[in-house]
Amino acid sequence: MKPEPYAVHLVGSVPLADAGAVFRMASQKLGDRLKRLPDGETGARSRWVHWQLGVFERMESFESEVVDTGYIRRAQFRLKPGVRPENISFPELGYAKAALASYAEFDRMRRRGEIPAHLKFLVCLPTPLAPVTSFVFPESRAAVEPRYQERLFAELDEIVAAVPSERLAIQWDTAYEFALLEGVTPASFADPQAEILERLVRVGNRVPAEVELGYHLCYGDSGHRHFKDPDDTAKLALVANHLVRNVSRPLNWIHLPVPRARSDEAYFRPLSSLTLRPETELYLGLIHFTDGLEGARQRLSAACNHVGRFGIATECGLGRRPPDTISALLDLHAQVAVLA
Repeated sequence: MKPEPYAVHLVGSVPLADAGAVFRMASQKLGDRLKRLPDGETGARSRWVHWQLGVFERMESFESEVVDTGYIRRAQFRLKPGVRPENISFPELGYAKAALASYAEFDRMRRRGEIPAHLKFLVCLPTPLAPVTSFVFPESRAAVEPRYQERLFAELDEIVAAVPSERLAIQWDTAYEFALLEGVTPASFADPQAEILERLVRVGNRVPAEVELGYHLCYGDSGHRHFKDPDDTAKLALVANHLVRNVSRPLNWIHLPVPRARSDEAYFRPLSSLTLRPETELYLGLIHFTDGLEGARQRLSAACNHVGRFGIATECGLGRRPPDTISALLDLHAQVAVLA
C-alpha cells in the first residue's frame, strides 16, 4: 500500500505582498496537505516581534538605550524612576487588528472558493515573555510582563470573539523560552525551567477549548542563525511532554525545529520519549530550501527511526527568505510530502 502523504504546516510568516497573496499561493500549492492557513505576517509584522518596538517607544513609562546582545542589536527599555508597575498600561499592540483584517480577506476568499473549505485561519502570536524579554531590561521584566500579558490576552479575546471557533487556530510562538533554557539570554527569575513551563501552560489554557491550539518551538532564525545550535531534541521533548501533560484543554499540534546539518540519530533520539495525546499532531521542521529534496530525505529517514507519524514544515517562518523563492519553497513542501 502506498504511504499516506505527510501533512504540511506553515509556521507563520510568508514574505508575499499581502495576506491575500499568501492565502492564494499556499492554497494553490498545498491546500490539500494543509489543515491551517496563516496570513503570512506580511508588512510591518514580517520580522516577528520587532514591530512591537513602536509600542514600547510610544509609552511614557519607559526610558531606553540600544543594546548589542551579540545575536541581535536593538533598543531595550526600563521603567523610569518612580513609575509603579500598576500604572503601566499598554496601548493597542496590533495583533487583533491585523488578525481581523486578514480574516475578513480569508472569509471572502473562502466564500468565493479560492480557499479550501476545510482550512482553518491560523493566528500566530508570540508568548508574552517574548517581546518583554526582547525589549525590556531584566530588572524591569517582572513589573512589565504581567501588564503586557494582560493586553495581549485582551487582543486574543478580540480575535476569538470575531472569528468563528470552528474556523480558528491559535499558535503560540515559543523562542525566547529556549534562549532562556539554554542560558543564552539572562533570566530574570530564579528557576527558569519551572517558570517557563508554567507560563507556556498558562497561555495554552487561555485559548478557549473550542479553538484549535498549537505551539511552535524555536531556536531562532535571525540572519538564518540559531541563537544556539541545539545539541539534540532533549529540551524540545521536555517542553513538549510537559505541555501534553499539563495543558488542560485539547492540544492540537506541536512544531519542532530540525537544523539543516542534523540528519544524525543523536539529534532525534530524545524524541523517542515523546508521549503525545491522540489529538496532538507533531510537525518536524526538516525542510530547508538550501539542500532541497535530498536533505529533507535524509532528515526524514533519521526522524522515522525515533518518531511515529508526523507532519513536515520548515524550521521557522519563511519571512526572512527572498519573496521570489517562496513559490519554489512551497513546491518543495509538496515534493517532500509524498516521499516514502
